[in-house]
Amino acid sequence: MSKKPPANAAWGGRFAGGPSEIMQRINVSLDVDKRLHEQDIAGSLAHNAMLVRAGIIAREDGERIAKGLAKIRDELAAGKFPFDPAHEDIHLNIEARLAALIGPAAGRLHTARSRNDQVATDFRLWVRDAIDAADARIRDVQAALLDRADEHAKTVMPGFTHMQPAQPVTFGHHLMAYVEMLGRDRGRFHDARARLNESPLGAAALAGTSFPIDRAATAKALGFDRPMANSMDAVSDRDFALEYLAATAICGVHLSRFAEEIVLWSGPQFGFIALSDAFTTGSSIMPQKRNPDAAELVRGKTGRFTGNLVALLTVMKGLALTYAKDLQEDKAPLFETADNLDLCLAATEGMVRDLRVNEAAMRAAAGAGFSTATDLADWLVRVLGLPFREAHRRTGALVKRAEALGCDLAALPLAEIRKIEPRISDDIYSVLSVDKSVASRTSLGGTAPSRVKRAVAAARKKYL
Repeated sequence: MSKKPPANAAWGGRFAGGPSEIMQRINVSLDVDKRLHEQDIAGSLAHNAMLVRAGIIAREDGERIAKGLAKIRDELAAGKFPFDPAHEDIHLNIEARLAALIGPAAGRLHTARSRNDQVATDFRLWVRDAIDAADARIRDVQAALLDRADEHAKTVMPGFTHMQPAQPVTFGHHLMAYVEMLGRDRGRFHDARARLNESPLGAAALAGTSFPIDRAATAKALGFDRPMANSMDAVSDRDFALEYLAATAICGVHLSRFAEEIVLWSGPQFGFIALSDAFTTGSSIMPQKRNPDAAELVRGKTGRFTGNLVALLTVMKGLALTYAKDLQEDKAPLFETADNLDLCLAATEGMVRDLRVNEAAMRAAAGAGFSTATDLADWLVRVLGLPFREAHRRTGALVKRAEALGCDLAALPLAEIRKIEPRISDDIYSVLSVDKSVASRTSLGGTAPSRVKRAVAAARKKYL
């Protein structure tokens, strides 16, 4: 029979025996939370400095602690830290290593602090860094989209509703839609960062502490705006993690929508774009295949984003105040989400810069499906003064006639047009080409090349 592990030193005075092997396995979180080591060292250094300034621990002990933590930080950075799963998490591993390095003085570091506020502080610091990393990555994707939108401000393509040809647009205008979506994503991350930037440190287990600590000082040292106002909320809140996951899920949806379009556009049925070998794979049996796997994987990973958000919402929904061990399950979904978001954003930027545009295929498809019908209806309103609904009806009749004759609107003979509306002149043909159509859409936010150029310039100023 295997021997039980010894009682954990952090609570050995209460427990005479160690946990069962199963308890040890379910309780240990080291493999997940060791990613918090930089934040844990930073939080401990700030707490230690405050304890010394407040006269709560002796300066000599504080200096030993600071030197020990600096050595541990170097060991972690060099990959030489002796992780021990007998100490269930990164926090206890660092504490045990500190004790091994400097002796009993290490035990003073945990004065006026609990693992509850320690973990909450570390996790907030990590999520704050993850938000900053996501913002930089999203900005890079926007920059790539803006470069391509500027390049293709005049490239005509079909715009779709219901996945049916609707009206001609420009490829640059289409890409600018994603620039705006990603701008909103950055706004959500910025908002989440502003709300999370309060420090739980000093809340202790849940009720605060009787020691004369300076929570404002530790908050400032760690780059927080202020300490959290309520100690119970400080240790139990995970809104910041939920907001990060929610913002990521929405961003993932945007990336997935673009990925879906890349998949569609790169197929021979569309033939609008092509990706190079850098972002495609082949088939093990079909030598002709070029599969847009990077786009498909971006699309597929969105399920992880939404799933991890639901997972943490489910963990949180039944927790009475304050801390419960359920909260140990908050980090794995967030870490996985952060890793995959970084990868998806990098892949999306790469595909945007890599894709080659088939302008001829886009132009040919732009005129399909009588896509300039709305331009014809607008001409009837503008030139003949028809109410739009009446213009809509007559245009529909002209579309029906063109369909019967097997031609598009631009090729419909004037004699046939006048059977529907005798007052139409040959000037009507000036609005029936796809180039004339897109050039006429000059309203704010419209697809006219001149508008796209202005939109690109404005977005560069706003986002980059």
